[in-house]
Amino acid sequence: MPSAAALLAWYDRHRRALPWRAAPGETADPYRVWLSEIMLQQTTVPAVIPYYEKFLTRFPNVAALAAAAEGEVMAAWAGLGYYARARNLHACAKAVVAAGGFPPDETALRALPGIGPYTAAAIVAIAFGTPAVPVDGNVERVTARLFAIETPLPAGKREIAEAAAALGADPAARARPSDFAQALFDLGATLCTPAAPACTLCPWRADCAGARGGIAATLPRKAQKKPRPLRHGVHFWLSDAAGNVLLRRRPARGLLGGMTELPGTPWRAAPWTQADWAAHAPARAAWRSAGEVRHGFTHFELRITLLAASLPAIAAADGFLRPVAMLAEEALPSVMRKCVALTQGA
Repeated sequence: MPSAAALLAWYDRHRRALPWRAAPGETADPYRVWLSEIMLQQTTVPAVIPYYEKFLTRFPNVAALAAAAEGEVMAAWAGLGYYARARNLHACAKAVVAAGGFPPDETALRALPGIGPYTAAAIVAIAFGTPAVPVDGNVERVTARLFAIETPLPAGKREIAEAAAALGADPAARARPSDFAQALFDLGATLCTPAAPACTLCPWRADCAGARGGIAATLPRKAQKKPRPLRHGVHFWLSDAAGNVLLRRRPARGLLGGMTELPGTPWRAAPWTQADWAAHAPARAAWRSAGEVRHGFTHFELRITLLAASLPAIAAADGFLRPVAMLAEEALPSVMRKCVALTQGA
């Protein structure tokens, strides 16, 4: 069994400096741990850091986040994607404030909005010093390689989780649960990387079954993904003489729920003809092509045809007007920010 003491010694020398981490010897703030873990779901560390820092400046503690309007939270989150996370974040903050703080055990944490097994384990380990091994993508990869687990994901997840828990049972890991969890994260992020693991630098190289067998770089195995279906939509950039653009709010629930968007058609499998999209245009105008936006969602690929027009004034019965100069403050999801960028250049 790999030695937790060896990993912790490596971590003490090579730990990453991340804005949500406590300094060595200090206790981590559960709010910062929770916020960073929610942001890091489906998102890389380099992408998260600027969002995290801006978000923390705007909402420095859980009480400030709970007191904010949902629209303000969504606007601060815009660009990070997976927007259900932001709605759950806000709901969770309210629940935490109502309860008097973050509960220090996994079961109670998992009862809160948006907190699953991984996030609960991360919070109790890092912020409360409770022995637990949170299994994210990095820990999954490290563990699969250490034990040469060849069962493809997602079927292999249970086997990997059990092996990771065995790593955490080491007395040295239990003595420093916060550092051990973060050491696993750092090992996966900096040495045991997906494509080219730096095995010669790894503190666990001698104990790694994947390295001994020459298969470390091929693990964890993944089941072949099905191709994502393609959907099509048309969206409309309608501006007026005063420098405003017409926007609308998406339904509160569902994909991109509660976010702001340019008016447009539904997204469907068949491309839209002019005869089809004309009924969805927000006004009768001389529409011109402004280009095409391509965007990938988890379960489908989207192609948006952008049309632009200008009118002296806009009757915003089915939406609302915002100055073009103020769009950065709107809760525009990434796909709509792509649309805005393209139409601004059209």
